[in-house]
Parts: sequence; structure tokens; C-alpha cells
Amino acid sequence: MSEESARLLERLRALRAPRIGIVGDLILDRYVRGEVHRISPEAPIQIFEEREEEERLGGAGNVVANLAAMGAPVRCVGVVGGDDLGRAVLARLRSLGADGRGVFVDRSRPTPRKTRFVAGVQQVLRADREESAPIRGAVLRSVLRAIPRLVRASDLLVLSDYGKGVCVEEVVAAVVAAARRAGKKILVDPKALDFARYRGAHLITPNRVEAERASGVSLAKRADLDLAARRLIARAGLEAIVITLGREGVYYRTRKGASRVIPTQARAVFDVTGAGDTMIAHLALHLAAGTPLDEALALANVAAGIVVGKLGAATATREEVLAHLSPSAAETDSKVVRDRASLDRLAAAWRRDGKRIVFTNGCFDLLHSGHLALLRSARRRGDVLVVGVNADASVRRLKGAGRPVNPLEERMAVLGGLASVDAVVPFAEDTPESLIRRLTPHVLVKGSDWAERGVVGREWVEAHGGTVVLEGLKPGRSTSATIRKILGREPARRAGRPRRR
Repeated sequence: MSEESARLLERLRALRAPRIGIVGDLILDRYVRGEVHRISPEAPIQIFEEREEEERLGGAGNVVANLAAMGAPVRCVGVVGGDDLGRAVLARLRSLGADGRGVFVDRSRPTPRKTRFVAGVQQVLRADREESAPIRGAVLRSVLRAIPRLVRASDLLVLSDYGKGVCVEEVVAAVVAAARRAGKKILVDPKALDFARYRGAHLITPNRVEAERASGVSLAKRADLDLAARRLIARAGLEAIVITLGREGVYYRTRKGASRVIPTQARAVFDVTGAGDTMIAHLALHLAAGTPLDEALALANVAAGIVVGKLGAATATREEVLAHLSPSAAETDSKVVRDRASLDRLAAAWRRDGKRIVFTNGCFDLLHSGHLALLRSARRRGDVLVVGVNADASVRRLKGAGRPVNPLEERMAVLGGLASVDAVVPFAEDTPESLIRRLTPHVLVKGSDWAERGVVGREWVEAHGGTVVLEGLKPGRSTSATIRKILGREPARRAGRPRRR
């Protein structure tokens, strides 16, 4: 592990989540998942076959979700329409534990919603329903009255401007003025082309296109970044600027001249939706906790790299960032979930991200090609594969004396090293019934040899809308057969226990 990674790990482990206040445009993101197999006979367009749909918080709401995933107390000020979508946004804020008393209803406008139609991991269409006119009248006055209370209750402020009418000049000026009077930093995710309207903010986080338009500089090389950053810092009176560069990483520059490009942390990019929300949420979290800018930005960059590997507006949990910073453990021990509370948090995050959870279980003593085939096939049936593993005493009760050959820790470490496995969970009981009820997977997978014995957990999974799959097994592939083969090669030890290695 590098010295920098060790330092970041220590920062994250010691983090005590500060209070963050958010002002901005609340959006409801709707995801419709399905398949495309044919072209319409009525017009040269794809026929999208709907399978399922879900709604998540977008815009400033996604910043809230990212902070909540890190355990930070959040208060927000914003506006929703007097419709079912607005009520859904308020309900989701409450479910995240966010204080939404500063969110006001404007019955003259709809709640913004973005609907994305997704086939596989590819968006095939996006349909927006919104009203971008500036808030006015009684609603504007309510928002302005709520800002001083928000500032007093927060350690740092975030202005999330999506151009949907909340971040009008009066609101921006009020937030900046109140934050500066209280000596608190304000971070801005900008939408306006003229960054001068955010004058007095501590830091702004535009993406490449936004920075080019605001500065008038084409960002083709490092010198261009320096020029654009100096120009924007001067124009908006900033202490620093952060420019996100997609796959190239993130660039920052301070008023005092410190600058750096931090390479991207993404392992695989599936969807960049909401990556900027994750960046500013984690940056706010760490800056409010007193972390230096370069380290705060490095941690935020790791989190953003995690969410672009997920589909849609997503979040990164503390556990995920810790695992990413520990490369030696990230593929093995970090996958081992030893307590049920951690499993609950992981499962909640997966469901929030729209992931399909697959579960299977076994002793997995002396891993062989049959195990590998089953695990690979199970993983293809969803987005994450959770493997339940019998503890040593449980294996002995099921398999008899001399088993397991390998102790639990070794079996879990081997499973954690497999690319097809996302989490490994031990259980002490003879069956995984209680674990299955806790996880409630979308898909329960067992080998076809369980067809007549009855699959433990089947009733629970099917009662909750899930499916049970019996995978075919490779003939002659089993741990018991492997042990017999080993003993057959060592006849002198045939009556004894297999040697542990």
C-alpha cells in the first residue's frame, strides 16, 4: 500500500461525519429497465419491452443520498411541485434521514423528473418532465427565510444548481452572504455560464464543458487548465476550483497557485450519471471535517470512481471506499461480511442502486471446477453475488469428522479472490434460512442435486417476488470425490484424516 493510500485510509477511518446543508434543485430520477430485440413495423424505431422500474433522488437529492450513505446528517432547502412526484421526493428524503423542513411546495410547477429507459447497461432514451422558470413570490420568500436557519445548523454548505429554477440570483446571494458571515465554506456545483454569480463561494466544481464555456478556454492540455482555472478563480473570487475531466480524472487549483491532476479511480465505467453529485458530496464531507483539499479531493475521486461503475444515480458507502483504498484486501478480505449489520447496509446500498442480488451457499471446502462453474453461472443471473459459507462446526455436523479440510477463514479468502463473487458471508447454523430471510435475494441459486431434497429458503424468496434456480452440476466434480482421490493416492493414510494444508 502506498503512503498516500495509507494516509487516506486513516483519514476515512477517523472521519466523524459533519453536518452538511444543501440548497438546490430536487429531481426525481426514474429508471425503466427492459430489453430491445426488434424494430417497430410502424416506424424505424426500437421496441422497448419494459420489465421493471424504480425511482431515485436526482440533482441535489442525489447529493443528499451520497452524504446519507456516508452517515452524514443532512438538511436541505429546495422546492417540489404539488404533485405525486413531489410527495415521492419528500418521502425519499425522510427515508434517508434528511431534514427536509426547508423543502417547500410550489403548486404552480411540476416536480422535475428524468426518465431513463435502460436496456442492459445502455440508456436507449431519456424523457424529461420539468419547469425551469425561476421560483418567485411566496415560494421564493420561504426559501430565503429558510437559508439562515440552514446555515446555523450546518458545518458546510453545498449549492447544487441544476438550472431548474431554485438557484436564482437572490437565493445564491443569500446563501453565500449567510455562509460568509458565519465563517462557513460553501461549495458550488454550477450550472450558470457566468460564474461571477457565485462570487464569494469557497470552491466550484464544474465539469470540463462547463469550465470551457465559463472561461472561454478550450481545455486541450494542462496549460489550458491552468489558464482557465486562474481566470475563473479571479472572476468568482474563489479560494479554489475543481474541474472534473471524466476518464482523465480531476484537476484542481487554489488561489495560492497549488495545482494537480488526480487520475481517475474508476475500474470500469458503466454510467457517469450523478458522478458530479458524488464528487461534491464527498468533497464537502471531508472539507467540513478539516481534511486538506488535496486529500479530500483524492477521497472524493475514489468515491466518484466507484459510482461510475454502477448504473444510474448511485452512491458510494464508507465500506466501498475503504475497500477500494486497500488494494491488497479489496479482492479478498474486503468481500468478507462478518456481521449482519454490515450485510444490511450493503444490501440497502445495492437495492438503492437498482442491483439484482443473487445468493447461493455451501461449504466450499477444497474449491474445484464444479464450484467455479456454479458461481460463474449464478453471477450472470444478477448484478451482485452473495455467497453464504458454513462455519467449521456446521460443516462437521453436515459432513462428519475430518471436515472441513480447510478452515472457514481460508475458505472465505479463496471465495473472496474470485471475480464472480461480490460478498462472502459466514453462517453458523446448519442451513442458511435466517441469512436468506435477512438478505431476501432476487435470485436464489442451488445445484440441481437439491431438486428432490428441497431448497432451503425457496418459500421466502418466492413469496417476496424472487426466483429459485437449480444449476446443473459437472458430473464427478465434488469435494468428497476429490478427497477420495487424494486418499487413493496415499493408501497408507487412507484410514486417517486428510492432511490440512
